[in-house]
Amino acid sequence: MDPNQVAPGLDPGVKDDAQAALLKSPIKRTVVPFSGYAPGTIVISTQERRLYYVLEDGNSALKYGIGVGKEGFSWKGTQTISGKREWPDWTPPKEMIARRPELPDHMDGGLNNPLGARALYLGDTLYRIHGTNEPNSIGKAVSSGCIRMADPDVMDLYNRVDVGATVVVL
Repeated sequence: MDPNQVAPGLDPGVKDDAQAALLKSPIKRTVVPFSGYAPGTIVISTQERRLYYVLEDGNSALKYGIGVGKEGFSWKGTQTISGKREWPDWTPPKEMIARRPELPDHMDGGLNNPLGARALYLGDTLYRIHGTNEPNSIGKAVSSGCIRMADPDVMDLYNRVDVGATVVVL
């Protein structure tokens, strides 16, 4: 992503949920049969490029399209949601800046921020489940290890998930 390029038609400095909702996922959110995990658990299939949020009945889940880590940046394991932020600021890790020196040292939250409208922080890692200002990246392996969702989807998930929820990355 070019840090100076604004998502088409969006004001980069604005924190506006209505504008963020315009960046729809190319993969429609659906309810599907799903079992084997406790209600409220997030299960991420990096191979499928889908995130499942297990519903209260324990037999179904909301299925969302996601973007995942590109080759060499994917990971597996179990974490918990350690924090939640609306319109998070972004400070790229020094390793990312070393790979891409054109990135800014810091970017305030807003419509042009790569973390999108919401972020769910995973344990004490650098990884997050977050929105994106590039909805065309959903369904692809493009990130540096974070899980990307279209802003309307991450806003929906954010409202459903509590700090402490379990996240399983397969």
